[in-house]
Amino acid sequence: MKTNEPIILSRDCEAIQIPSGEIVMLPAGSRVTVTQSLGGSYTMTTDQGYLVRIANKDADAIGEEAEAFQAERLTAVAGPADLEKLVWDQLKTCFDPEIPVNIVDLGLVYHCQVTPLPEGGNKVDVKFTLTAQGCGMGQVLKGDMESKILSLSGVKDVGVEVVFDPPWDPSRMSDAARLQLGFM
Repeated sequence: MKTNEPIILSRDCEAIQIPSGEIVMLPAGSRVTVTQSLGGSYTMTTDQGYLVRIANKDADAIGEEAEAFQAERLTAVAGPADLEKLVWDQLKTCFDPEIPVNIVDLGLVYHCQVTPLPEGGNKVDVKFTLTAQGCGMGQVLKGDMESKILSLSGVKDVGVEVVFDPPWDPSRMSDAARLQLGFM
């Protein structure tokens, strides 16, 4: 959903200011314009010119229904490689709130490893970076990743770490992301 028409918030709504990551409260009656709706969140511009993001759970405040995001479930995972593919698929549902490309195609995810746990289930470790070190959205993206990975059957523990070495640059983007963003 993207609209050029202002939407009036039907209720108070918690939002995250972009790029600071600061939590703000948007009061009922506020006018916003949706600029991006991907991965279960909405990026909007307020009448004051701020860029903010609201979570899927607050979609009703802008007159939308929360999207049903259900992770693919396997009743029997053949091994860590199968689960790793599902983790990558989940990571592709996480989006930078300012860029309409998922974090995998942006080249932000540097490492993904599935390790079987002795007591059963698996631990997933992910290392990712940000397009800019000072971006306040790191913890927001980390939370998205953790919740989406934990929704997978067989995952009992998740470790998501923000890293800055090596630093991100546009050469890490997939060809599809470069094409979509006009880099090709």
